[in-house]
Amino acid sequence: MERPSPPATRWHDLANPHRFQRISGQILPWVMAASLAFLGVGLALGLFVAPPDYLQGESVRIMYVHVPSAWLALGGYAGMAIAALAARIWRHPLADLSVRAIAPVGAAYAAVCLLSGAIWGRPTWGTWWVWDGRLTSMLVLFLLYLGVIALIHAFDDRLRGARAAGILAILGVINLPIIKYSVEWWNTLHQPASIRISGSSIHAEMLQPLLLSATGFALLFAGIVLMRMRALIAEQKRTARALRRAALAG
Repeated sequence: MERPSPPATRWHDLANPHRFQRISGQILPWVMAASLAFLGVGLALGLFVAPPDYLQGESVRIMYVHVPSAWLALGGYAGMAIAALAARIWRHPLADLSVRAIAPVGAAYAAVCLLSGAIWGRPTWGTWWVWDGRLTSMLVLFLLYLGVIALIHAFDDRLRGARAAGILAILGVINLPIIKYSVEWWNTLHQPASIRISGSSIHAEMLQPLLLSATGFALLFAGIVLMRMRALIAEQKRTARALRRAALAG
């Protein structure tokens, strides 16, 4: 007699909040430790070992903060939009929490990108800010992050806030290709991409610390998002317990 096959694991089972708390609690210390290690090595090499640029001189060292922040600001928004889409279509149990967790972290990375870009632009272009395609679209990305955060907290009904924030996150994806291709579509001060699928125009002694730094920033982004999601799940549990006690007391 054949043994019955076990039921197929549903996607929602893989996103069980209790299971997420257990697994994330196990991997979070390793993620944070790895992020600090990569950041420490990458920034040390970039700031003190890598050679200065032949045109920009020592000011090019801001690249090791500016470029990873830009990459992660874009990647974080894409991840947030995917989570919002999963919440709307598949009712993924952790999707709306992912949007709430990612939005402030992505906004912080976008702010670091804008601030470091201004510091870099002053000696390079002779001005802190210009309204060119790349800078303006990056500012729009930062404002989109702030809009998502504002909508999350704009309604007393948390579900309505999550729905409105998710819609904005999905619609805002149209800005990502504008950021990516703005330097090719318009005549801008911002330089074109130095790293492409076909190769990189950055010298190896500068590229290595950049990639190490970017890995550290990515792991830090992931670690902070995990911590925020764990805190949000714990907050939901406390709220649910308080409501149950209130219902029993009433």
